[in-house]
Amino acid sequence: MAINKQKKTEIIEKLRSIFTKSPSIAFVRFSKLTVANAQMLRRKLREAGVGYFVAKKTLIRKSLEGGKVEGTLPSLEGEVAVAYLEAGDDITAPAREIFGLEKKLEKATRLIGGIFEGKFIGQKDVLSLASIPSRQTLLAQFTNLVNSPIQRFVVGLSEVAKTKK
Repeated sequence: MAINKQKKTEIIEKLRSIFTKSPSIAFVRFSKLTVANAQMLRRKLREAGVGYFVAKKTLIRKSLEGGKVEGTLPSLEGEVAVAYLEAGDDITAPAREIFGLEKKLEKATRLIGGIFEGKFIGQKDVLSLASIPSRQTLLAQFTNLVNSPIQRFVVGLSEVAKTKK
């Protein structure tokens, strides 16, 4: 369906605003995505503070022209959407949430690249970014790591106390 010039200008402005405000952006290729799956995807992303915007590739490229993003734009093939950090401070959230939903959606979505801290990153880099756990999970793992030696020491003292009785 053809888009009039005014609508294209609005989309480009929205994309430029997304690209300047968000510290982390993931480009998502989607295909064979049913309406129910698309709604579930948007709902899950919204809960995680991640925005999701579908636009034509030419408009995405045009909105990136003259920007302050370094490097080369990854190839945008197929139908492309932009996942971006909308709320919160977890900059790995867009890539991680899309990656987490790939299996549920039976490979209907796929990470193809992104923008991280003002630089374009390819598919390999965005996948490694997606594998980083959330801040809350990392803090829980750190707490468990710090607490583990103390627990073992207490268990050891308890066993020594049992033998002394």
